[in-house]
Amino acid sequence: MAKAYLVGSGIASLAAAAFLIREGGFEGQDIVILEEQDREGGSLDAAGTPGTGYTMRGGRMFEIHFDCTYDLLSSVPSLDDPSKSVTEDTFAFHEDFAWDDHARLVDAEGRIIDAHAMTFSERDRLELIRCVATPESHLDGKRIADLFHPEFFATNFWAMWCTTFAFEPWHSAIEFRRYLNRFVHLFKTFDSMSGIYRTRFNQFDSIVRPLLKWLTGRGVHIQLGTRVSDLRLAAGEALTVEAITCERGGRSEETALEAGDLVMVTNGSMTADSTLGSTTAAPVLDTTSATGAWQLWETLAARRPGLGNPAAFHSTPGDSTWESFTVTTRNPRFFEQMEKFSGSEAGKGGLITFKDSNWLLTIVLNHQPHFRDQPEDTFVWWGYALFPDKDGDFVKKPMSRCTGREILDEVLQHLRLEERAELLDDALVIPALMPYITSQFLVRKAGDRPQVVPAGSTNLAFIGQYAEVPDDVVFTVEYSVRTAWTAVARLLGLDRQPPPVFKGGHDPKILIEALETLHRQ
Repeated sequence: MAKAYLVGSGIASLAAAAFLIREGGFEGQDIVILEEQDREGGSLDAAGTPGTGYTMRGGRMFEIHFDCTYDLLSSVPSLDDPSKSVTEDTFAFHEDFAWDDHARLVDAEGRIIDAHAMTFSERDRLELIRCVATPESHLDGKRIADLFHPEFFATNFWAMWCTTFAFEPWHSAIEFRRYLNRFVHLFKTFDSMSGIYRTRFNQFDSIVRPLLKWLTGRGVHIQLGTRVSDLRLAAGEALTVEAITCERGGRSEETALEAGDLVMVTNGSMTADSTLGSTTAAPVLDTTSATGAWQLWETLAARRPGLGNPAAFHSTPGDSTWESFTVTTRNPRFFEQMEKFSGSEAGKGGLITFKDSNWLLTIVLNHQPHFRDQPEDTFVWWGYALFPDKDGDFVKKPMSRCTGREILDEVLQHLRLEERAELLDDALVIPALMPYITSQFLVRKAGDRPQVVPAGSTNLAFIGQYAEVPDDVVFTVEYSVRTAWTAVARLLGLDRQPPPVFKGGHDPKILIEALETLHRQ
C-alpha cells in the first residue's frame, strides 16, 4: 500500500491527512506527519494556565463561504458533543454569539467613532473600483500604496480593513485585490462584523485537537522533533521525490520512497522565529536560524525551476513583523468596564481599534471561556498592533521593546479606564513578536509561490500559505485547507475536486450592496 509523508503538522497537513483518508481511501497507518517542533498545530497554537498566563499568537476569523473548511470539519466530531461535527458546533456558536460591534473604531480621545461611514472621497471610490477591476497580471510587483493616494489610508474603511486582515500600505496589491473580490459580500456588515464567524474556543482547542483525535484514532503517525532537511529528487525532467532526509535526535536518516508514495510539503511558515515575552520582559527577536519550513523550500527552489521564490517572502522581516499579546486575569473589572464602554456583551463586541494610536492597536474580548480548561473565575482577552516598531502614545518606546505590563498600560490609557493600577496589577500579559506573520502579503510576482502540484510532479505537492491557489486569499484557514484538498485530489487523480472559490462579485445584489456601502457618509 502506498504511503503519504506530510511535512509540518499545521492545519494544511492535518487537512491533507484527513482528505487522504476520507477522499483517497488511505489507511491512517500509511500516513506519516513529520513535525520539527515538539507540538502539533503549526500556527494554530494556544497554550498556558491560569497561573502562568494563557497565550495564543493569533486568532483566525471565519465567514459563511469557507466551503473547504466546513466540508472538512463536517466529518470531525466536536470534543464537547461528539454527536455534532466541528462545523455544526461552529455554526451553532455563531447563532448564539454573533458579533455586533458598536465600538469598532476609537479616536485619540478615547471616544467611539461612527464606523458606519466609510469616509471615502470620490477619488477613493474610483481608485478602489479600479483596483478591483485591474487584471491581476497587471499588478505584479506593485504595492497597495502604488494604487491609492495617501488620503485613502486615513479613511474609516482602511482602518477597519487593515486591522481586520492585517494589511499594510506596502503589502502586495495582488493580495489586496484578491481580498476585495473574495470578501465583497462582507462589505455591508463591515462595521458591525456580524458576517464574521469564530470557533467556540481558540482554534487549537476547537479545530486542531478534535482533528488530531480523529486522525490518530485512525492510526495516523505523527513524529514530533523531526526536521525534514532535504528531499532527494530523481534525475530527469519529471519531478519525483525518491527519498526524504530527516534530522531527529541529533541523527540524520534517509527514508526511501516506493512507487505510489506521496510527499506534501508545507513550504514556509508565517510564525517561524516567533518569540514570547512575559509580563515583566519584552520578547527578543531572533531571525538568525532558518527554520525547517523555509530552509527546505530554499533547498528545493534552488535545485529546480518552477518551485517558487522563498526570498520574496522571508528576506525582509521588517515588512512583515507585528506583535500580539494575550491577557489573563482573575479580575472581572476589565470585562465589566469594556461592556459599559462598548455597549456590547463581552464576546459579542468584535474588534476594537484605536485608529489614531501610533502602534495601531486592536483588542478583542473573546467569549469566555476561550480555552477549554479555563476556570470560570479566569478571563482571557487578546490584542495586536501593526506598528510595533513605533513609540507608544503613552509608553514612550517601541512596542517590540515593551514588557507585557507596559503594553497593557498603553491599552488602558487609550481607553481612559478607571482602576488602571488595579487592572495592571491583576493581569498576566504575554506578548508574541512574529517576524514573518504577514510575509504571505509581501509584494510578489507570478511564480513566486509554487503551484500546489508543480508542472511535471508525479508525487510532490506544496500546501499551506505559500502555495498558489488562484482567487482565494492567504492568511486564512480556508486557504490552507483548500491547498490540502487540491493536493490530494490532483496527486490521486480524484473526480471530486474542492468546491470553487465563492465569488460574490458575480451576484448583482451583493454588488449593489457593496456600492451602497462605498457611499456611506
